[in-house]
Amino acid sequence: MSSNYVLEMNGITKEYGSNAVLKDVTLRIRPGEIHALLGENGAGKSTLMNVLFGMPVIHSTGGFQGEVLLDGQAVRILSPMDAMEKGIGMVHQEFMLIPGFSITDNIKLNREITRPWPVSRVLGKDLEFLDRPAMSSDARKALNSVGMSIEEFALVSGLPVGHMQFIEIAREIDKTGMKLLVFDEPTAVLTESEAAQLLAVMKDIAARGIAIIFITHRLDEVMDAADTITILRDGRLVQTLSKSETTAERLAALMIGRGEDSIIQVEKRRDPVPDKIAMRIRNLWVDMPGEVCRGIDLDVREGEILGIGGLAGQGKIGIPNGVMGLYEAAGSVELFGENLPLNNTNGALKAGLAFVSEDRRGVGLLLDQSIEDNIVFSAMQVHGEYLVGPLHLKNTRKIRARAEEMIQQLDIRCTSAAQATGTLSGGNQQKVCVARALTLNPKFLFVSEPTRGIDIGAKMLVLETLVRLGREQHMTIVMVSSELQELRSICDRIAIIAEGKVAAILKPEDSDTAFGMAMSGARMKGGEAS
Repeated sequence: MSSNYVLEMNGITKEYGSNAVLKDVTLRIRPGEIHALLGENGAGKSTLMNVLFGMPVIHSTGGFQGEVLLDGQAVRILSPMDAMEKGIGMVHQEFMLIPGFSITDNIKLNREITRPWPVSRVLGKDLEFLDRPAMSSDARKALNSVGMSIEEFALVSGLPVGHMQFIEIAREIDKTGMKLLVFDEPTAVLTESEAAQLLAVMKDIAARGIAIIFITHRLDEVMDAADTITILRDGRLVQTLSKSETTAERLAALMIGRGEDSIIQVEKRRDPVPDKIAMRIRNLWVDMPGEVCRGIDLDVREGEILGIGGLAGQGKIGIPNGVMGLYEAAGSVELFGENLPLNNTNGALKAGLAFVSEDRRGVGLLLDQSIEDNIVFSAMQVHGEYLVGPLHLKNTRKIRARAEEMIQQLDIRCTSAAQATGTLSGGNQQKVCVARALTLNPKFLFVSEPTRGIDIGAKMLVLETLVRLGREQHMTIVMVSSELQELRSICDRIAIIAEGKVAAILKPEDSDTAFGMAMSGARMKGGEAS
C-alpha cells in the first residue's frame, strides 16, 4: 500500500471519562513538509501528540478511536520508545537533557557506539568499551548540521538555554531512520537571532525529506517556515490549509473565533469606567517559574473589571503572584496612590488587596479544615477579626454566621459549614476560595483562573458574583484567565500578555483576529494590537 503521506492520523477521538478532548481529528503530513499545528491552550494539540507517541496516559485511560498510518501502513504505537524506533522524534519544550553528561553523551544516549575486546567476545556485549572517537565524530556532525561550533565534549550543565535547544535537535538528527520530527514550541526560550537560526535548521531538515510538525503560537514564524497549517479548536479540526492561501490575521481569527454562542451572557456595564487609577504597575519583573514577567507596565482603573489573558507560560499568572509577594518581584506598584512594597504578602493583604489563587489546593485552601475556618482564616490572620477576649479565642458564633452567609450567597453545596473543605467538589472548593477573599472586605481583588476545573453552572455563579462585586459594590477586580471568552463576557478591558510583557490592551468587542494576533505576539496592521 503506497501513500503520499509519511503520517496519517485519521478520525482521532480521545475521551477522558465523559470529556471528549479530541473529536474526529485528522492530520496528514507529507515527507519533507513543515506542517504547523496551531491552537489555543486546551485545543487538543498535546493530546494529539500523546496519541502519536503512544504515551502511557493514552493507553491507561482507554486508548483512542481512529487510526494512525506511517507510510500508508496502519501502526499501533505502544510507547515513546516504540515511536522512536518507527522513525518519529520530538524536540521537547521542556529539555530532556542530562546536565551532568557531556554533549556527546546526551546526543548518543541509548544509542552508544561500542567496540569489543577479548573479554567481551567471551563474556558478552555488555562488557564492550564505549567507542569515544566514533561517538564524538557523530556528535560533531550533528552539531555542525544545526550550526553549533561548541566543543562536543563540553558538559551540558551551565550551558545557555539556546544551546540546549540546539543540542536537543542535534540528538534527533543523529538518529538513523528518522521520518518525522515534532518541534514543540522550539523558539519559546530563544533569542530573536537564535529563533531565526532554528527556523533555518528546520528548513534544512525538511529539505532532506524529513517531515516536521511545528507546534507554535508565533504566527510570524508559521508564515516564514510552514508549508501547511492545521488549526485545532476545542478538540476539533477547524481547517487545514496551505500557507499560500492564508495570512497571519486569518490564522489568528481561526484559532480564536468561536462566535457569539460560546460567550457567557452577563449584563454589560452601562456606565463608563472611571479614569481614576486604582493600581499603577511599572516595570514589574516576576521570577515565577514558567510565568516570568519581564517589565510589565499596566494601569488598572478604579471600579473596573480588568481581564488579563494570554497563552500558558507567557507571564499572565506571574502578575498577581508577583504583586501579592508569592514570588520574588521587582519594579514599582502603587495602590490607590500609595506605594505598595513588593515581596511582602502580609503587607499586600493589609493594604486592602485580596487574591483568589489559581492553585486552590496548594495555596488557596486548608483542605483538612472546615469550610467556616477556611472562609475566615485570612481575616483572622491579617485583621484579627473573628477573635474575642484577651486570649484571642475564635468567635465561633460570628464565624458560623459569616460562613452560612457566604454559603448561601455563593451557593456552596455542602452538608454544613463544619464540613471538611477537602471533601467538596472542585467547583465548591473554588467558591470557598472566593468566600475567603471576600471576607477580607478588600478594596482590590485579584482572581486567577477562577473557573478552572468547574462545571458551567458553577462558572456562571462565580462570574456573576464578580460582576455584582464590580457593578454594585464598585470593587476593583483583575481577573486572570486562560478562558478568553469568559474575559470577553465580563471584563471592561482585556490586557493580553505575550513573552512576559503587555502585547495589547483590547476591548471585549474587538475582533477575534486582534486577540489572536496579540496572543501570538504579532502586530496588527492598522494598530489594533501592538
